[in-house]
Amino acid sequence: MRDKRVIIVGAGPGGLTAGMILARRGFDVTILEKRDRVGGRNAELKVGDFSFDTGPTFLHQKFTLDEVFEEAGRKSEDYLDFVALDPMTRLSWNGVSMETTSDMERMEQNVERAFPGHADGYRRFMADHAVKMRAIYPCLQRPYHQLRSFMSSTLMKAVPYVATGKSVVDVLENYFADDRLKLAFTFQAKYLGMSPWRCPALFSILSYTEYKYGIYHIQGGLCQISEAMAKVYAEHGGKLRLNTGVKEVRFNGSTVTGIETTDGELLPCDDVIMNADYAHAVTSLLNGHSKPESELEKKKYSCSTFMLYLGLDTIYQDEPHHHIIFADDYRKNVEDIQSERVLSDDMSVYIRNSSITDPHVAPAGKSGLYVLVPTINTRHGMDWDRYRDEYRDKVIKRMEERTGMKDLRSHIVEERIITPSGWRDELDVFMGATFNLAHTLDQMLYLRPHNRMKGYENLYLVGGGTHPGSGLPTIYESGRISSNLLCDRYGMGYERVDLAPSFL
Repeated sequence: MRDKRVIIVGAGPGGLTAGMILARRGFDVTILEKRDRVGGRNAELKVGDFSFDTGPTFLHQKFTLDEVFEEAGRKSEDYLDFVALDPMTRLSWNGVSMETTSDMERMEQNVERAFPGHADGYRRFMADHAVKMRAIYPCLQRPYHQLRSFMSSTLMKAVPYVATGKSVVDVLENYFADDRLKLAFTFQAKYLGMSPWRCPALFSILSYTEYKYGIYHIQGGLCQISEAMAKVYAEHGGKLRLNTGVKEVRFNGSTVTGIETTDGELLPCDDVIMNADYAHAVTSLLNGHSKPESELEKKKYSCSTFMLYLGLDTIYQDEPHHHIIFADDYRKNVEDIQSERVLSDDMSVYIRNSSITDPHVAPAGKSGLYVLVPTINTRHGMDWDRYRDEYRDKVIKRMEERTGMKDLRSHIVEERIITPSGWRDELDVFMGATFNLAHTLDQMLYLRPHNRMKGYENLYLVGGGTHPGSGLPTIYESGRISSNLLCDRYGMGYERVDLAPSFL
């Protein structure tokens, strides 16, 4: 297939996954990336001498990453240094904390210690969700660009879990009476940028996946996954062009014929895989085929995030690798965010203190703190230039009050902030919606933008804006699904690596 030229727009996790798989299968692949490094929202962010992950900070469902590396003829462990985190995360409510672990016996003990009388609910949750996971997971491995996909036996088995009006919180009502403990099994809805009171019930598998299979840190940061994928891609002859922006996709009717770069260069091709933010791409990059922003604004979007990347002249050794501090009134905080209008002062804060695990991300004796606060997207025009510094001070105050980092301010030597408008303006994230299109039932499966873009012969989508959705494992899966659809277009056979059965 060396005569078939594939251009991938964007070197994010989905684009790199597709790139290394297709290059291994013999396609002539070129990835165009406007920035000076690979990774997109999974890229390294340098702040002085400190290295941060721009976005994702841990890997769950590791077997999916292992699968796509094997699809590219490689082993992930030959390129990446994985560290299984145990404990995984400290969860803190005002006055109560609990460590999470994938060791079921210790997790049961932790639940009972923090919330007496609830160990049985944990055991039932894990048993029931093992069954639910086996039913739902295969649905995430298939494309849904054709209506007949709904007639598959795979989806039919999952219908009882999918076709329900219940939310993730509704599911947890069956297992736990304490509202705080419910949050320990529903906060993962934030990985989708959604409220657990609105997130469809099927996504209760997110917490099961985490508590069953564990989470991993990558030494050097999660950005090293994208760097490793770029290495595999190059080993198979893939071409990577950094600092190369895309002006528009060229068409002849419904067929893509090439890409015009921002430098005016025209690159002909046989197929295009779009790894740019979905709504940004379809409103800005499709030439005469682009859609008006007003049309995309009618869709539902995830929340955004207020980000602090702090370089410190000390290491807080007694603080956990991951720490989530819940808002005092978590439901009100989430409702404020979902309103897309109210900037909540009672915020939830996620902190990663990876220097206690990883010596590669900060100079000796120093550390970096990654701080994420879920907040409203930019739909209604919040003036973040005005509130930026004030909000930053409120976040740091909460960290000093709710953690052992009582003198945090005095140790900050480097700092970078990304606000929701920064996600929008600097990283081309539509509405600053960090987790892309919302994962509501009317924006999933066939109703989500298709992996082979509807209305086009040879334009494919990867990333959080297409099926299966946002989050690293599902984005890797989108890269594989789109690669397979492209191969199907040319009648090219391939062997699919599937490690999931041994885990499920």
